[in-house]
Amino acid sequence: MCRGIARGLGVVEAVTSPSYTLINEYDGDLPFYHFDAYRLSSADEFEQLDVARYFYDDGVCAVEWSERVAAAIPDDAVIVDIEPEADGSRSVRIFGAALEEALS
Repeated sequence: MCRGIARGLGVVEAVTSPSYTLINEYDGDLPFYHFDAYRLSSADEFEQLDVARYFYDDGVCAVEWSERVAAAIPDDAVIVDIEPEADGSRSVRIFGAALEEALS
């Protein structure tokens, strides 16, 4: 999913998981900030990365494993939840206050 978002934003470099670096930044038509919260144990730890400056910048943020740091995710975030199904397919749910407002 993050590769698709990056491609849509005009990022031409290879997009990789930031599992060990926690944040990867990419230049495109808009900046793209890719976070991986898997190795973090709390929202406080996530906030110590100064994530607010990314969330309120002019770019687009994607946070993998966001449920681990949910308290630090802005209230107006759009959440994309992807769950594997037993048959190998995936179930996708998209929700959030900003999405609901845009659709109304």
